[in-house]
Amino acid sequence: MLTAMKIEAIDYGERKVYTVAAFNRGIASWLARLPTVWVEGEVTELRRQDRWQTVFFTLKDPASGACLGVTIGRGQFDGLRLDLSDGERVHVYGRPELFEQRGDFRFRALTIERFGLGAHLAALERLKKKLAAEGLFAAERKRSLPLVPERIGLVTGNDAAAKRDVLAGITARFPPARVLVAETYVQGPRAAPAIIDAIRHLCAAPGVEVIVIARGGGSFEDLLPFSDERLVRAIADCTVPIVSAVGHEQDTPLCDLVADVRASTPTAAARVVVPDLGELLQGLETRRSALETGTRRLLDRDVRRLGQAQERLRRGPALLLERRRARLEQAGGRLRALSPRATLERGYAIVRAQNEIVRASSCLAPGDEVDVELGDGAFSGEVKETR
Repeated sequence: MLTAMKIEAIDYGERKVYTVAAFNRGIASWLARLPTVWVEGEVTELRRQDRWQTVFFTLKDPASGACLGVTIGRGQFDGLRLDLSDGERVHVYGRPELFEQRGDFRFRALTIERFGLGAHLAALERLKKKLAAEGLFAAERKRSLPLVPERIGLVTGNDAAAKRDVLAGITARFPPARVLVAETYVQGPRAAPAIIDAIRHLCAAPGVEVIVIARGGGSFEDLLPFSDERLVRAIADCTVPIVSAVGHEQDTPLCDLVADVRASTPTAAARVVVPDLGELLQGLETRRSALETGTRRLLDRDVRRLGQAQERLRRGPALLLERRRARLEQAGGRLRALSPRATLERGYAIVRAQNEIVRASSCLAPGDEVDVELGDGAFSGEVKETR
């Protein structure tokens, strides 16, 4: 078997003998071919040190007492944030291996879950799909938050760091803010109903325009109440916009998906629910200055328009009189041009006989008296002959 793995043996006549190193190397090679598996047991002898790169513990079968040594990288173990202790029942996923130098058989863990976690994850995934199909996570049902809420409701645990983070952030950003705190359970089987009651209490409080649900980080089991179907539906039915600030940024309980706004951390929730007072005052000052400048510009424009109108009113009668005088002079000129007197001044004369104008010589006879009007003066005469 070992020769099949190209492990060299020492020939002693008909006997083939392997060195310890060769034997261990062959066994380790065969173990490396085995598939990854899940192993269940109780954690014992857990050893973790900051200066170690590896975490060691033993899996114990509570029925038979059989034990299996387990190792996992410290960074990977810390990243799971399980906070394991001796006596906890877990499922470990990994593969067997042999430490060749010492011949130690161990189980190299790739991930660890508390007993029953897989069932919880599957149930949560089914609930998530169900609620999503009902539209509870749809973006169009999300409500916008008030710019400056009259009163802020805060659902959090008693003496929780999350409460201090939210209150400190709100006070620092907007000191005049009013916050109504509802302390309740945020972990364990009583947490979900208690949080629902706290939300209803805050909704009924006068002036509350937004509610923050805040809890610090924790294990998967610690955050399970925030994925409870009853709580998710209560958030969806709440008449006040809700901000979910549960766990760390990588945590995503179902209350994050149904809330109107998700804050990655309780500290970030403060930046979501209230504006920065300094920035707000600066913005108001900028707008006041712009309004003042705009008003002054409009006033200056109206003053110029009023001055122009006043000048037009002042000059209007004179212009009107001038136009009327020009028209009168034009009419007088036309009248003078049409006047008989103007014709006489050009060398013509008007002849009258018996006070009637003589238009033809046939109207006269020799001896008739006529009056002749000239452009300058007149005279009388007697007709000698007509032609």
